[in-house]
Amino acid sequence: MAVPQVRLHPDGPSVSQLVFGTWRLANSNGWEADPALATPESVLERIEACLKLGITTFDLADIYGGYTYEELFGKGLALKPELREKMQIITKTGIKIPNDMWSEKVYVNHYDTSYEYIKSQVERSLRLLGTTYLDVVLIHRLDYLLDADEVAKVMKELRQEGKVKYWGVSNHTYSQVELLQSRLDFPLVTNQIEFSPAHLEGMDDGTLDQCQRLRMKPMCWSPLGGGAIFKKDVSEDPKTERLQKALKTVAEQFGPDVTLDQVAYAFLLRHPTKPLIVLGTNKLDRLEGAAAIFEKNIQLDRQQFYLIWEASKGNSVP
Repeated sequence: MAVPQVRLHPDGPSVSQLVFGTWRLANSNGWEADPALATPESVLERIEACLKLGITTFDLADIYGGYTYEELFGKGLALKPELREKMQIITKTGIKIPNDMWSEKVYVNHYDTSYEYIKSQVERSLRLLGTTYLDVVLIHRLDYLLDADEVAKVMKELRQEGKVKYWGVSNHTYSQVELLQSRLDFPLVTNQIEFSPAHLEGMDDGTLDQCQRLRMKPMCWSPLGGGAIFKKDVSEDPKTERLQKALKTVAEQFGPDVTLDQVAYAFLLRHPTKPLIVLGTNKLDRLEGAAAIFEKNIQLDRQQFYLIWEASKGNSVP
């Protein structure tokens, strides 16, 4: 069974429930550079493997790889440009850090959601990715100097020009989404947030409630808590130890071939928003394992969900 296609928003694009994340596109073993992954041929191999599994959505950002991964991904796609129409490209912008690419001196990490910056970075993304349009663009982080009218203006222009089909945000608060949406006559289609069995804040701070109210599917980055559930030495990490035990208990209830990461993904999909899960791996077997949750029909009941919730929180429900 292929990874299912879902609507990111009722008025948004059709996307795959699992998303290939490119934040480590040329990295292995954490953030260690891997020359074998930094070739167009390797990128194309992963693109084709994803499409074969039904993973048609790819998550990028202008800043990934020190502002180099969009170009690397574009070079891989250029080897088979006909694949562009079989995928959805999501990218992000708004983070500016010191780098040789800037014409002016940038000496401090900061956010920039000015009209000029968003416009120029979207044009750059289009050029590097070798495409005439982007399916979705997200404002990457909450800019404390964000001018909602200015951001709405550039969003509307790029949408009218056909360069950006849909807009969303990433790591934004409830109030920031409300503010920006108040200036738009079309919907923001997603909020990409950190959400995993180890990181439940989105369920408590109103972020996921808002997604449900607006009928937008959130996107979850770091769905395995940065790989914490695979940590071997948990002697001084009681939360991870509890989570590993709970995930193992649930996995065993589904059968001997169900893995901890599959249960973690199923935990996220149990939430009513049915979030998109951004996978951060380059390993084909891990991609296949994630896709297998649909074939295995791993769906948590309420008790299984709350067993994992309890392990994360360190206490039972009140």
